[in-house]
Amino acid sequence: MANVGSWKQPVEDSLVSTALIAVLVIVVIAYFTRSSFSKSKKEQPASKSVGAYSDRCIVQKLQETNNECVIFYGTQTGNSQDYAEKLAKEAHAKYGLRAMVADLEEYDYETFVNFPEDKLSIFIMSSYGEGEPTDNAVSFFDFVTSESPDFCEQKDVPLQSMRYAAFGLGNSTYEHYNAVIHRVDESLTRLGATRLGPVGEGDDARGTAEEDFMAWKEQMWPEVSEAMHLQAHDVKYEPSFALLETTPAPDRLYLGEHSDDQLSQLSRSSYGPHNPFLAPVVESHELFAGGDRNCLHFEVDLSGSNMTYQTGDHLAVWPMNPSEEVDRFLRVFGLLERRNDVFELEPIDGTVKVPFPTPTTYDAAARYYVEICGAVSRQFMSTLAEFAPADTPLKASLTKLASDKDYFAEVVSHKYLNLAQLLESLTSTAFEVPFTALIEGIRALQPRFYSISSSSLVQREKLSITAVVSTEDVGNATKFYGVNSNYLLAVKNEMNGEKQQQGITYSVSGPRERYGSKVPIYIRTSNFRLPTNKSTPILMIGPGTGVAPFRAFVQEKAAQVKSGADIGKMLLFFGCRRADEDFIYQDEWKEYGATLGDKFEMITAFSRQSAKKVYVQHRVAEYANEIMDVLGKGGYVYVCGDVRMARDVQSTLIQIAGSNGEQLIRDLRKDNRYQEDVW
Repeated sequence: MANVGSWKQPVEDSLVSTALIAVLVIVVIAYFTRSSFSKSKKEQPASKSVGAYSDRCIVQKLQETNNECVIFYGTQTGNSQDYAEKLAKEAHAKYGLRAMVADLEEYDYETFVNFPEDKLSIFIMSSYGEGEPTDNAVSFFDFVTSESPDFCEQKDVPLQSMRYAAFGLGNSTYEHYNAVIHRVDESLTRLGATRLGPVGEGDDARGTAEEDFMAWKEQMWPEVSEAMHLQAHDVKYEPSFALLETTPAPDRLYLGEHSDDQLSQLSRSSYGPHNPFLAPVVESHELFAGGDRNCLHFEVDLSGSNMTYQTGDHLAVWPMNPSEEVDRFLRVFGLLERRNDVFELEPIDGTVKVPFPTPTTYDAAARYYVEICGAVSRQFMSTLAEFAPADTPLKASLTKLASDKDYFAEVVSHKYLNLAQLLESLTSTAFEVPFTALIEGIRALQPRFYSISSSSLVQREKLSITAVVSTEDVGNATKFYGVNSNYLLAVKNEMNGEKQQQGITYSVSGPRERYGSKVPIYIRTSNFRLPTNKSTPILMIGPGTGVAPFRAFVQEKAAQVKSGADIGKMLLFFGCRRADEDFIYQDEWKEYGATLGDKFEMITAFSRQSAKKVYVQHRVAEYANEIMDVLGKGGYVYVCGDVRMARDVQSTLIQIAGSNGEQLIRDLRKDNRYQEDVW
């Protein structure tokens, strides 16, 4: 046995030595061939390794769908998406250009380097706040405006094959008016892309966004037509959807629900823009003390939603349309007797999105899903004119409205008419129009946004909003009713057992009577923020409900003082009509003042309490020394309210700062020390 063992050990040693030699040989070969291996690896198309051929690759999507144009949109409230969809239809109907609409957040941008040179991209993007991209455009904006975008293939001029057009939606009150589309345009040009036509600008502040859009198209299309060899021809309506009347299972029928979770009453997804939370309303009361106007304090409970907010954020509330307007819409288009019939929408083009959940009913579509009370689109008049009987006054009127912007403003815009009201004034008989044309020509019902008027430090599970109810006389004994504010008023009245407002009613119980004292909401992050340093002084200017976020600010500062913090001086300028009528939260300000002492001063302006009207900008001028002292100590300026007031306040601040005023405001904005939340 000893001899066997002595033979086995030398064999094992020999095998080990051989194995070690083999490993060393492999290592040496790998070392000397590593450079050529790396080189060959780099030469492989990087696009395949970054998922270029995926559902998130727009280059592949264009090839698969045989589209020649992609219209990207960046939107916060649906306006840019609405324009993108209208432009896509026009591209095909008038120029035969196959176009698709694309949400910027649904695609990757690394493969733009391979964008086909025979295709076109169009960017329609809104600027939000002080020149910031909308939520769905943040990733694209950050990517394309970065110093060296990380494209999947490295080229000296990565976008030299891309041709594009650009239109922006913004608010001229802001210093950085339409900054997003201009930054994107500059970046695309720097990266080698070629723009066709001018950069268009739509101005919400002047209420001319649609006319600006139409004027831009008139300049853009000729350049695109020449570059892509397109020929214009007469436009005929082409549906984007097939409408199928159906009988679905009851648990698949949407009667006003906004998501699958809301329909099934299960919480499988996080709450947000595509899946609102049905929040219990725990407090609702009137804030005005007199007069014929209403202003509401509304509080909702976030318990169980996993949603959080920060002081200064916004609350989005989904409205519903009033019953009177739902009936009018269905009657005008001959659908009143079919209001409970069920239909489903199927896209004819796979790249088109269905604008709201289906299957649903005509009543639910008009009540919960379509903006039937919204402003009428002049572009849509041409489509409606196609379906008007030939040689009739109706057809002539619609044709003129489509072509004459001054006539359109006189007949429609100045009277705040919605589509059904307009048609009711033009014809006494039902107007037969394909329902698909209506839902393509009228945008989907959008959530309304409110500044949150509570502090997350004080009310973590509960937040409040402050909403003035919009009701205006428009002549001929008719009124214009703000859709969502009057809905909230109806909810308040129902909760408190109060009489409903005359002339307008809402089905506040909601789909399947699941709403009651609940409203569908989500929270939108804002950059309207208090300074991180608690001792920094602040200047707040907010007349009317513009004071809402400042209630939150002061509420938070009072809590900080109670916890022993040292805070900076606060000046709050508030304006309203009369102290005994619409001085909202009057008692609360006194309580906060008692807590904050000389750290808080409220300056009021009452516009109808004396012979001379006094507005917040007048009081700002009176406090020039105090304001300059706040700014000299590194203070922040916050302005919240309507755009005209914000413009007047800025002019006043420039005046009191003297010859250096304009530069001071620019510097404050640059340092994020001048913040606006205006509408």
